[in-house]
Amino acid sequence: MSFSSLPGSSSSTSHPLQPYGWDAGWAAEFAPYEAEGLLAGRVVRVDRGQCDVVTADGPLRADTAFVTPHDPLRVVCTGDWVAVEPGGNPRYVRTYLPRRTAFVRSTSSQRSEGQILAANVDHAVIAVSLAVELDLGRIERFLALAWESGAQPVVVLTKADLVPDPVTLSYLVQDVETSAPGVAVVPVSSLGGEGLDTLAAIVGGGTSVLLGQSGAGKSTLANALLGEDVMDVRATRDVDGKGRHTTTTRNLLALPGGGVLIDTPGLRGVGLWDAETGVGQVFSEIAELAERCRFHDCAHEAEPGCAVLAAVDTGELPERRLQSYRKLQRENQRIVAKTDARLRAEIRRDWKRKGAMGKAAMEAKRGAHWRS
Repeated sequence: MSFSSLPGSSSSTSHPLQPYGWDAGWAAEFAPYEAEGLLAGRVVRVDRGQCDVVTADGPLRADTAFVTPHDPLRVVCTGDWVAVEPGGNPRYVRTYLPRRTAFVRSTSSQRSEGQILAANVDHAVIAVSLAVELDLGRIERFLALAWESGAQPVVVLTKADLVPDPVTLSYLVQDVETSAPGVAVVPVSSLGGEGLDTLAAIVGGGTSVLLGQSGAGKSTLANALLGEDVMDVRATRDVDGKGRHTTTTRNLLALPGGGVLIDTPGLRGVGLWDAETGVGQVFSEIAELAERCRFHDCAHEAEPGCAVLAAVDTGELPERRLQSYRKLQRENQRIVAKTDARLRAEIRRDWKRKGAMGKAAMEAKRGAHWRS
């Protein structure tokens, strides 16, 4: 099939893959593979070396043996645009097109490898349940990964019907907004429908990945956006609001009102993966304060003239925010250091410098004691 009917071409006829995010940019990227007779498609699900692909000729299943490198960040992923053999049994994915964005986290294994959760996403929708106490630190962690991916984060406070007092709900939204500068925070009730129109308008343009812990109401939210019960839903435990993994794979679904949604399993661990830029974006107010510090390399710990610490003292910057910033910075530094020898050396030098400073301070303290 020719791709002359794509949006932006001389033909006004829309392409069959347009509901899945196909556009003129992807058409240009795919042109060399079209010349080879390969078929364009988008990966809607990956499972053990096989993937389900939606193409202009309909859905098909293809083998990924030709694109299974040792690098876990280069394997075929839900959301990828791929070039598939037009026939054969089995069919094979020959390659995937360069990704515009990629949501990556660190695995929980001892090797601390990166794991790509979704590709070519425009919005990272972070579902947070209001059935349990807000964990602002976890929200900040999700946001750091979302910003790093290149997608625009959105925080959705699910189960808003469990907070009937509008004043209390407003305070909860404000707490999250403080931890999510530049991010839309949308309280939603999938059962009552409140907030769904706002969220549908956001995800209606482009591709969105739905993220969050088990029990956050992701599957219920996905069903509400889809307008039908496509995803399995199970009740959460009353004791802690947690649920079992009702979604076990990452699935890409076209929304009836436009846009594409990638639903994901509940994430227990959300480790950072080379997310320095994302962490900086989440804590942008700290970066702005740091510009007023006396020393350009201020660590915001005990240095004189530190504008960040001064802001904590005056209440301008919540101490919790600074502690969360430090934690994510340290974690990200450890991850990067495992693959960056130069950074490892810098960390060791910093440890030695701080150790020497502590030793000198102790000796000075002892000297003052003996003099007295």
